[in-house]
Amino acid sequence: QVQVAESGGGLVQAGGSLRLSCAASGSIFIINAMSWYRQAPGKKRELVASITGGGRTNYGDPVKGRFTISRDSASNTVYLQMNGLKPEDTAVYYCNLDVTYYRGPLRYTDPYWGQGTQVTVSS
Repeated sequence: QVQVAESGGGLVQAGGSLRLSCAASGSIFIINAMSWYRQAPGKKRELVASITGGGRTNYGDPVKGRFTISRDSASNTVYLQMNGLKPEDTAVYYCNLDVTYYRGPLRYTDPYWGQGTQVTVSS
């Protein structure tokens, strides 16, 4: 019922920038919270940033002041602008969407994950 696609990862030098995108499609009624997580090798998945339906944002301490989360509700897309990248930002980045969708005449709400996109920052 819902498809989620991420894009924008890649290899960048320390101090550089990348912009990640995550777009949802399908029988969507509304997307509530939208978040970005990351997981580095051997580490637990951690919250990077989140944004509510009303636009309120929250950031993990390691990225405050460097990353910016934003959303375009009309296109069901969430973005993560990453500036001042550091080698320790290297990870697979996942979007997570809290989606209310239609299945027939009924509405359901479930979390959906993107497929993950690799971000590698070289020193």
